[in-house]
Amino acid sequence: MYNILDQQLQYLPGVGPGRALTMAAELDICTVRDLLFYFPYRYIDRSTIYTINQLREDMPYVQLRGRISDIAEEGVGRSRRLEASFSDGTGSVRLVWFQGISYLKKSLRKDVDYLLLGKPAIFNLSYNITHPELEIIKGDELPAGQLGLHPVYHTTEKMKRQNLNSRFIEKLVVEVFRQLGNQRVADTLSDELRLSYQLIPLHDALRRIHLPANMQEVPMAQYRHKFEELFFLQLSILSFAQKRNGKYRGFIFNKVGDLFRRFYAEVLPFQLTDAQKRVMQDIRNDLVSGRQMNRLLQGDVGSGKTVVAIMTMLLAIDNGYQACIMAPTEILAEQHHASISRMLSQLGLRVELLTGVVKGKRREAILEGLNSGEVNIIVGTHALLEDPVQFRNLGCAIIDEQHRFGVEQRSRLWRKNTNPPHILVMTATPIPRTLAMTVYGDLDVSIIDQLPPGRKPIKTVHIYEQRSDQLAQLISREVSAGHQVYIVYPLIKESEKSDMRDLEQGFDTICSTFPDLRVGKLHGKMRDQDKNEIMQHFLARKLDILVSTTVIEVGVDVPNASVMAIINADRFGLAQLHQLRGRVGRGAEQSYCVLVTGYKLADNTRKRMEIMVSTTDGFVIAEEDLKLRGPGDIEGTQQSGLFFNLKIANLVRDNEILETARKAAADLLETDPDRHLPQNQPTWQRLAQLRNPAVDWSSIS
Repeated sequence: MYNILDQQLQYLPGVGPGRALTMAAELDICTVRDLLFYFPYRYIDRSTIYTINQLREDMPYVQLRGRISDIAEEGVGRSRRLEASFSDGTGSVRLVWFQGISYLKKSLRKDVDYLLLGKPAIFNLSYNITHPELEIIKGDELPAGQLGLHPVYHTTEKMKRQNLNSRFIEKLVVEVFRQLGNQRVADTLSDELRLSYQLIPLHDALRRIHLPANMQEVPMAQYRHKFEELFFLQLSILSFAQKRNGKYRGFIFNKVGDLFRRFYAEVLPFQLTDAQKRVMQDIRNDLVSGRQMNRLLQGDVGSGKTVVAIMTMLLAIDNGYQACIMAPTEILAEQHHASISRMLSQLGLRVELLTGVVKGKRREAILEGLNSGEVNIIVGTHALLEDPVQFRNLGCAIIDEQHRFGVEQRSRLWRKNTNPPHILVMTATPIPRTLAMTVYGDLDVSIIDQLPPGRKPIKTVHIYEQRSDQLAQLISREVSAGHQVYIVYPLIKESEKSDMRDLEQGFDTICSTFPDLRVGKLHGKMRDQDKNEIMQHFLARKLDILVSTTVIEVGVDVPNASVMAIINADRFGLAQLHQLRGRVGRGAEQSYCVLVTGYKLADNTRKRMEIMVSTTDGFVIAEEDLKLRGPGDIEGTQQSGLFFNLKIANLVRDNEILETARKAAADLLETDPDRHLPQNQPTWQRLAQLRNPAVDWSSIS
């Protein structure tokens, strides 16, 4: 059956193959359906036509009626522009175009009346309007379609050069609704669901958002479209989880055995926090449920996630299985191996390390031990994903700083078992709740929101580079007390396009400022062997100061380090600043984070500094980061499995709609788990359209 929504855009009047290619490339609009789901971002009331002598500089977009004269091309190169005078008998304004000059020189006419739409501004004591929209008025009467409320759509410079402006998109939408006539766009949601959540029909929502009769029609239309976007996003995430839970049974770890009990009673050097106990109970419930655990463990730097990971692995071993922990860098993997080996040394377990530098007979022995089951715990990097790595019975896989691994990479680990192991993914990057519900919506979430007793909050200060003597005094004092210092720079080599001091220059400055101290240098372009050597020297207290780039951002644990100085802190995002700050404060001593910037800061940047100084709560920082940057920029989201972009909903502003939509999606899956009910068929069909059918993420955390 023919559906106008599936029609290619080029067949609409005024489009054609060339313009269709531009629309596809610039806005990803290929069909009529794409066009109708490309929403306006604001509206202009064109019911009033002003005269030029009524203009004020504070006016928004205004309409004028008049004629053009004195068309002339001015300037050369980048300053090339087209200027014209526009008058209506009460005065004149200067019109200016910087794009589409060749087209405009041919098409602008002096002998006709124009209806002009634009924003007035004063330049050189007279009114100017840049890139106005112009339409020829035929006859004495204005067409009714040119008055009233009109949508405004985002377009690009390339589109404007082909006269594909907002007005053109509006005309296409009008044409689509004309062609539809009495035919209605089929709804994607059942009548029952719509009535339950007070949603207007899809056809009405599309008409009202594109061609509203008045502004009162817009909010209900926007709500319907926001709900629909978030509903299908959550429905996909939850249906993936449902499919995975139905497809994979989990190993049942009924036994809390001797290894776990001895570790808890004899080895653990401190009492677990209430938060750690709560998380362990969540994990225990998963491991006896008969379904595969897929749990996200969030916890700020130093909150005790590693201890939870060890206890989880011991539960697997007590029940006759192996366990692995995968880290994104060799330094972090080595550190995990050292701490796990130390903490489990009394229990007689075989704990091995597998990274890219483990070669020869040592590697062969480890692979043989994994295959035979003699290796109880393997700690490694991406090396664990290689085909020769085979387990006898992997029961538990723990992924640290999991956003550093691509989805497909992680899936290779699960395929090493006939039945996928229980999965615990850990991150020290706190994730705002609304983002967690989307990016990790198919994972159960546990949070460690307490620091171990005895930890002192890190003192954070913001200083200007002109007062660097304050930082020098702090460094001297802390090193004299036997502590160590990180100094982080954003670049390795000087950039001609910025005023950032590079690491090389900074290293020389630090060496000359502190000639009696031992200073090391670390950056991402060094050989892995050299990086590891420098880091080992810092861990062994053979260096007082480590001058570094953000290569030390994740996972390095040096309890003796008490100062983190971040140079040009304005060049870092909130999440990165918080991660860097977490490299200190690992011991019982007071630690400091010093944010160094210049005086000239943008409002957004100054806000970031204020947030960092005011709180050490990673979840507060994550929420603020989401507000400042938006979900598209948050680290990890690009490889999370999100398969369609949000066009109108916003995860920050629309969090209440998100929660409502998630409940609606969960209810639908509960009432129609087999997708057989006739009233829900349009919903399941729309979900299939939105998905990439070539990828099955259902077994991947």
